[in-house]
Amino acid sequence: MAALADARDLPDGPGRLVALERVAERADAAGDVRSAMDARFALTEAYLLHGERWRLVEPLRRCRAAADRWPALLTDAEAELLARYQRYAVEALLGTPRVGLDQTRLLLDDLAHRVGADGPDAPTVAELRCRIADHLGDEPTARRFFQGWAGTRPGPAGGCPGCAPARRSELLAGWGEWQAARSELRAYDGDAQECTDQPERALVADLLPLLRLGEPEQAAAAHVRAYRRHRRERSAFPYLATHLRFCALGGHLERGLTVLTEQLPRLDRPTDDLAAMEFAAAGALVCGLAEEAGLGDRTVHRPAYADRPATELEVGTLGALLLGLATDLAGSFDARNGTGHQSGRMAAWLAERPSATAAPLPADDEAADEVGDEAGAHEAGAHEPGADEAGAEADSEREVMALTTDMITSTLDRRGDRYLVDDGGTVVGRWGAAVIQFRRAGERGEVLHTRAMAARRLPTARRAEAYAFCNAWNHDRLLPKAYAHDLDTEIVLAGDVATDLTHGVAPAQLLVLVDAAIATGVAYAEAVADLP
Repeated sequence: MAALADARDLPDGPGRLVALERVAERADAAGDVRSAMDARFALTEAYLLHGERWRLVEPLRRCRAAADRWPALLTDAEAELLARYQRYAVEALLGTPRVGLDQTRLLLDDLAHRVGADGPDAPTVAELRCRIADHLGDEPTARRFFQGWAGTRPGPAGGCPGCAPARRSELLAGWGEWQAARSELRAYDGDAQECTDQPERALVADLLPLLRLGEPEQAAAAHVRAYRRHRRERSAFPYLATHLRFCALGGHLERGLTVLTEQLPRLDRPTDDLAAMEFAAAGALVCGLAEEAGLGDRTVHRPAYADRPATELEVGTLGALLLGLATDLAGSFDARNGTGHQSGRMAAWLAERPSATAAPLPADDEAADEVGDEAGAHEAGAHEPGADEAGAEADSEREVMALTTDMITSTLDRRGDRYLVDDGGTVVGRWGAAVIQFRRAGERGEVLHTRAMAARRLPTARRAEAYAFCNAWNHDRLLPKAYAHDLDTEIVLAGDVATDLTHGVAPAQLLVLVDAAIATGVAYAEAVADLP
């Protein structure tokens, strides 16, 4: 239906969510079950993109009810997708206290009933039961379900096979089983090769086990290599707590303060409450150890956000603020859970002290070479390519060919970015404060068209200010071309970059174009976010 297509075309943000909700409600009122299902699938994707996984329960419930009443309504692919959304809804409990414990258990029991005891997604159910029990502090139950999850591949609803070993390794490390945590990462090299989050995801999971097992040099190399990627990816926010803990426990307090200063603005827009709690606790640990080491006179810049002005905070003051945030969030989780486990876990983090003599940190461009065979066993490929392979690869990078959607997605895969591809072939992702679309335009799809939209909207009363901002940007910057899109109730600030590739493009050239489009699009969105 046209209304659904129009809602899908809106930039990511509250306006798009409201529009999709209205389409679903109108379809319900008209008795159009198929359109209501399509709208709720789109709404679920929008919630996921917007970082609001906790809101999945209601659209999931409505879709399940419709599919149970009309079994032929869903294709096999849609049925698998709905099971995956149900897993996401269950996992939301781990990320925020806003989801009810009883509600989540009902969703998980329903998923278990649907997949069966011997179905391909039985390991997924075991994983969810294991992780929830661990979250509640019930380690014996978590270990029991871990046995049904260990050594298995996820089913259709279970997510990326390459990330499952990292999740298991993190659980084992949380139980103090350092060697088992390391062994888990080495068990599934083939799966890791297919995962766009690797090898950095596994390198982070390996950081604390490496320290505890007396291999600080490998831990240092793994940290530098993984952080080189995670420092800029919004989706990597949950991994930053481990980077900070490595810096604190590995004796790299100067590095820890640098990382904390760089990443502190992201705490204002965390991916979820659990990641915010862990980042705050790890940051408080860095600040506390820095004070003990005589670095308490340092200051950390905290940028302005909403009504909060920019400030320069001493390390001790920042540590106290972070401790307060971590304590409050842990208390919220524990109030929902009926346990004291999260508060106790954060207290245990804050009581930790360095466990190894600081090993030198390699330079960023040396980190990949410094990660040894053990720490890098999960990387794609275990051998150095021969001269012939390297030459062939270099030639393919320079080969000019017609632009395709697959080339665009392959380029984003190389960067490690996450994205969606809609039915029209438009590639959409979110980078920081920007939602960016890549599509092929022109009669033959020969134009790479990139559109960046700022997450922040302005009220229509600031229309003149929005136009002035865009004019100033276009006067001072080459990319992107800025404009204001008036939606009657609010103004969307967007920017375009169009590159004519009539004569083709080489993969290496396309990587440069995509890098530039994302960098300038993010800069534009951040400038919009910084408007008064």
